[in-house]
Amino acid sequence: MAILVTGGAGYIGSHTCVELLEAGYEVIVLDNFSNSVPEALNRVKDITGKSVKVYELDLLDRIGMEAIFEDNEIEAVVHFAGLKAVGESVAEPLRYYHNNITGTLILTETMQKFGVKKLVFSSSATVYGTAETVPLTEDTPLGATNPYGWSKLMIEQILRDLYVSDKGWGIALLRYFNPIGAHKSGRIGEDPNGIPNNLVPYIAQVAVGKRPHLNVFGNDYSTKDGTGVRDYIHVVDLAKGHIKALEKVATSPGVDAYNLGTGNGYSVLEIIAAFEKASGKTIPYQIVDRRPGDIAVSFADPQKAKKELGWSAELGLEEMCEDTWRWQSQNENGYKE
Repeated sequence: MAILVTGGAGYIGSHTCVELLEAGYEVIVLDNFSNSVPEALNRVKDITGKSVKVYELDLLDRIGMEAIFEDNEIEAVVHFAGLKAVGESVAEPLRYYHNNITGTLILTETMQKFGVKKLVFSSSATVYGTAETVPLTEDTPLGATNPYGWSKLMIEQILRDLYVSDKGWGIALLRYFNPIGAHKSGRIGEDPNGIPNNLVPYIAQVAVGKRPHLNVFGNDYSTKDGTGVRDYIHVVDLAKGHIKALEKVATSPGVDAYNLGTGNGYSVLEIIAAFEKASGKTIPYQIVDRRPGDIAVSFADPQKAKKELGWSAELGLEEMCEDTWRWQSQNENGYKE
């Protein structure tokens, strides 16, 4: 019996494949490689000594999807595949809604057809929108600020409705905060297409000399140093959260949301300082205007995941920065070396 991982060659997907293989699972990856490369899965094999079966396929290909379920004994699905750039989603909303929502519908319809009713879904803290109270709990009112976030929230609702219609489903909705870091081997890590959308990969590219400086968006927030505060979680801790979620849905029908974060908030300037310490490099930065829609502070209350999944983050900011730097300094051009 195997676990199907959609988007398994991506940043979080590849790290989760490592944890699944090391936990003794058989892994099948579906990926269209639109935002990832096959090399990531070669390196997963290098790290674990175990192979994954790979299908180069788009979630929107229903016939291809059904063939995967025909050919394999799949017991559960971890669903990462989807478009994920916030700014791009604002520019191309129809593409985002079609890809993310229709793809998930085809996946779950196929699962239903083949009697596979265990699903771990990659959601996001963007479903909390501009919530002003912290920490964010799973009961915080929901609402997104961009099409990417709305697509995640709509999928969450679809999956809740699916469970209402058929109580045989076990579904975990995992709301990630800000994944950073890389596998300690330095073999796999975050390899963004073009200009990074997220803070830490951008800092890493400045440190390695690919970017001249970092823009810090606003230093007049009501925080300890005026810069935005976020909850950063090591990608390996995040990957381990998926293993715990799989164990839960395997034995317990139902649908539940879980925050995967550390419960700690770090400011942009604190992240810069930690990365400078880890890398031994100076990170030049300049303060620019705030971005519309950004809020001052966002961090998780991860107690529900600790109580119900037996999961909590173990790696701190120092390790997140050290592991990011090891990956970036050994793979200056990501997987393109």
